[in-house]
Amino acid sequence: MSGRTEIDRVFHYHDGTKHHFNRFAPSLGYLDWASQPRPFRSFDGAPIAGLSPAPGVAGPSIELPRVTYDQLFGEPSIPSAPVTAATVGLFLRYSLGLSAWKVFKGARWSLRVNPSSGNLHPTEAYIVTGPLGIEPPGVWHYASDRHVIERRSIFDSQAGDLTDAFLVALTSIHWRESWKYGERAFRYCQHDLGHAIAALSLSASMNGWRLTMLPAWPQRDVAALIGIDRDEDFFEAEREEPACVLLVTRGSVPEHINHGGGPQPDLFLAAAREAQWLGRASQLSEDHVAWTFIDDVARATEDPGRPETLGRPEGPPLQPSALDAERGLDARAVVLQRRSAVALDRSSFISRARFLRMLSRVMPGVGAPWDAQWWPPCIHLALFVHRVEGVAPGLYVLARAASVVPRLKAEFSQEFAWTPVAEGLPLWLLHAGDYRSRSQRVSCDQEIAADGFFSLAMIADFAGRLDDHGPSFYRHLFWESGIVGQVLYLEAEAAGARATGIGCFYDDAVHDLLGLQGHGFQSLYHFTVGIPVEDARLTTEPGYSWEG
Repeated sequence: MSGRTEIDRVFHYHDGTKHHFNRFAPSLGYLDWASQPRPFRSFDGAPIAGLSPAPGVAGPSIELPRVTYDQLFGEPSIPSAPVTAATVGLFLRYSLGLSAWKVFKGARWSLRVNPSSGNLHPTEAYIVTGPLGIEPPGVWHYASDRHVIERRSIFDSQAGDLTDAFLVALTSIHWRESWKYGERAFRYCQHDLGHAIAALSLSASMNGWRLTMLPAWPQRDVAALIGIDRDEDFFEAEREEPACVLLVTRGSVPEHINHGGGPQPDLFLAAAREAQWLGRASQLSEDHVAWTFIDDVARATEDPGRPETLGRPEGPPLQPSALDAERGLDARAVVLQRRSAVALDRSSFISRARFLRMLSRVMPGVGAPWDAQWWPPCIHLALFVHRVEGVAPGLYVLARAASVVPRLKAEFSQEFAWTPVAEGLPLWLLHAGDYRSRSQRVSCDQEIAADGFFSLAMIADFAGRLDDHGPSFYRHLFWESGIVGQVLYLEAEAAGARATGIGCFYDDAVHDLLGLQGHGFQSLYHFTVGIPVEDARLTTEPGYSWEG
């Protein structure tokens, strides 16, 4: 089909999975607990390699140099660690590993470093290695429950140059999300991929590494590389959807990768075709529900790869007036303590300086996590400010790209004031007033959107970017929203607060509030930040027993 027809199919899915005041996007309407997917995937029969000194699993150990949270962002400032099995283990531990276990009345469930809609975790990760001390080279699946890697393939020959580098491939299991959320689940899978990309990028930064996406890789080549196109290894309804390949390197990302360069698929695919494949995917559920709308949009947005890209996004330097001094916070502690708030206290305030610092941090710039994406920023923030000292309550907008401001002014309501708020930060007050009830109303009437310091809607530069980059860019828009969301999560933790992503909102009600019409801009993700109300009934245990 033509690209235009495929984009129409994207619009059809996007509009068809919007929530409205009088109806929600199609789902079962109840939770079939008997078919709930198991939270972890393993590959039965695959040999494992340990990544930590876990009891009963041989694995490497390594001294952990202290890295501060603020060092993770901006120009590289952390000495580059060698690429070994031990340092790859640290990289995975602080990006996709378990952060804690929660216990309540005999029930026990895990939390992870990378957040997920409904804590369902559709994202799976694979690494493709050269000589790391876990030879021979090949493909490994990361099993976060045990913090081990399972060998999926053995390459007969070295596939490309992976000296001091390795690849990470990400996939989604749509069934994990659609079990609960039905047709809207494809959106949430893409949010989660964005969170994972940011978590991986920031974890790479802890090791002095850089992570970047390889847009030249078609999705089908990603599937062939890591073996998820092997019918015999998967139960049909639980197949994994390929997402992207990421390159992890020591030091700075090579300049040629900015323009579609980097490891190319051919040598890797030749090695995959000749490889010995090991293990079979564990089955997650006994029963399944087919959501063909998700299958349709997955095919309409399949990425054929792109040899040319737009270059790495670089924003203006952050203004010192908007930032505090280096806070000395331990990066690994901040990452492991990240949680999704389930309730906020309705009374606490945040200072103007901390509020502006959070917003400064989500502006695109050099370094992690923004150098993971190849496209200029397309996500902008409509903010509902409730309780920020020195900032009037009201509706605001943060434009993350200067070029979009004229179009935002043209397409937003003409009644908005557009009053600048802070020198050096593209933040404007649109309309002063109490927006607590309205922010709650458009976020599916969830009180958490009104009870914090502020909440926000991530507004995507939508139809024009799909025309520019093709229907597969639909996924990328959600990925960017997840990257922004991951930074907001960590900034909240660093500020002594807590955040949560909100995937349930009344799409067109948000657009009406802003005065938007058509598909030029669309709301893709909501967020809220405040002081959490903790549930004292829950007990917290370490992510892994050997860390207790």
